[in-house]
Amino acid sequence: MTALDHTSPGTGPRPRTMDVYRQWWLHDARWYQGVAKRFGHDVANEVNAEALRYVAVQVGKRIRRQFGGKPAADLEELRRRYDACSEWMFPNELRDGGTAVLPDGDIELTMRQNFAVTMVRMAGSLDGYECPCTDIHAGWSEGLGVELTRNCATACLRDGDPACRLLMRAQGGAT
Repeated sequence: MTALDHTSPGTGPRPRTMDVYRQWWLHDARWYQGVAKRFGHDVANEVNAEALRYVAVQVGKRIRRQFGGKPAADLEELRRRYDACSEWMFPNELRDGGTAVLPDGDIELTMRQNFAVTMVRMAGSLDGYECPCTDIHAGWSEGLGVELTRNCATACLRDGDPACRLLMRAQGGAT
């Protein structure tokens, strides 16, 4: 079935949900490009990170409620919560990734595809673009009620790496 197979009587073809998402993400990339052109990449990156962190906090709060509003019982449950946050903001079919608990207690998030980077590249703004991933993770953590002692990117698709690799460590393990 193609994007144009969905029809309503008298209205013609209708887009699939993913087609609508792609249009909004293309809008986001073009918005970033417009801000960067008028005010510089530093301002565009700052506003982008602020907006994404705000959304991430809301997503984290939603996921915490879905898990009963209580702190995660252990690192595996916390990992599942971060995975749920990822899915709410960046469905797996658009990021091709997942989360894992590492032996040292870090939670690793990997993405072999990043739709945001693809859209920014298509909009012609990849030079100067800074990925806001750590801001997103800080927002998820705030919404989940988790304090991070580590939040860093060790690899990034934007820089040509084969995957994004992000590490988070919760204070005291799962809180």
